[in-house]
Amino acid sequence: MANTFSQIYIQLVFAVSGRLNLISSNNRIELEKYIYGIITKKGIKQIAIYCMPDHVHLFISINPEIKISDLVRDIKSNSSKFINQKGWINGKFSWQRGYGAFSYSKSQIDIVSKYILNQELHHKIKTFKEEYIELLEKFEIEYNAEYLFDWIE
Repeated sequence: MANTFSQIYIQLVFAVSGRLNLISSNNRIELEKYIYGIITKKGIKQIAIYCMPDHVHLFISINPEIKISDLVRDIKSNSSKFINQKGWINGKFSWQRGYGAFSYSKSQIDIVSKYILNQELHHKIKTFKEEYIELLEKFEIEYNAEYLFDWIE
């Protein structure tokens, strides 16, 4: 009997609502582990994750039967609930609407993983806005700047 075989690598990028620095370094690893649990339960393999104070990079190997928009919705809603239950911030935590999803080949796994795991150093040189627009342009994704994340200038 024939089977379905795939190899799909996706980098997901999404931001904290209002682009506020709400993910503290003290809570970063716990949040990364929680997101790992969400995706693992869905049968998705995490390759790399890094939660910056105002955004997240997640690199995964995904099954073609999983709809990326549903996955991001589930990650955002469950992790928001988790952060709010933990009481990590005053007020209610939420993620901004929207996300970026960028595909890579197997030969790029090491490069993308290192890039994600070095986010803290990377953002000493480049802002999130510069990084995100660079990704959109690298992947030749047409966009209207009005509909990108809310940027803190």
